[in-house]
Amino acid sequence: MAKRVSLREFQESVVARLKSLPATHAASTKLGIQVGDTSWLVDLTDVSEVLPVPGMVDVPLTRRWFKGVANIRGNLFSVVDLPGFLGDEPVNLGMSSRLLIIHPRHIVNSALLVNRMLGLRNIQGMEEVAPADPAVPWCGPTRRDSEGREWREMRINELVQQAPFLQVGTI
Repeated sequence: MAKRVSLREFQESVVARLKSLPATHAASTKLGIQVGDTSWLVDLTDVSEVLPVPGMVDVPLTRRWFKGVANIRGNLFSVVDLPGFLGDEPVNLGMSSRLLIIHPRHIVNSALLVNRMLGLRNIQGMEEVAPADPAVPWCGPTRRDSEGREWREMRINELVQQAPFLQVGTI
């Protein structure tokens, strides 16, 4: 029987392999995610884990984009519906929906709900088509890949420091 590997162990091994690559190559590899109809790139070091969406418990008197809390291996994580937070339609939970666990160096026990994962992307072969918007500090430049698909870079560290992200209550 083949050895079974958990998703977490697999993700940890991928991150370890990427860290062992030369710094220029590892820095140019990003995680592609779909948020609403937009493709985003996230630095792999900003995400500690990617999971299928577990059950969540609603929290009353919170903004519509705050999905509630989820129990992940005995710890409660706050869950933000990223498309909803960005003003798009909230995620329709399905088989492809995922939780991105934000690395605890940025914020403790927090996760982003996204529509789906798009895999690893190398930005070295992408053309920058629009610079970062200084008015939106968590949004980096927009890039276009060789297939013509546009990707926006997300700066997780900046996102989680924004007052609207931290203020989930409606009162």
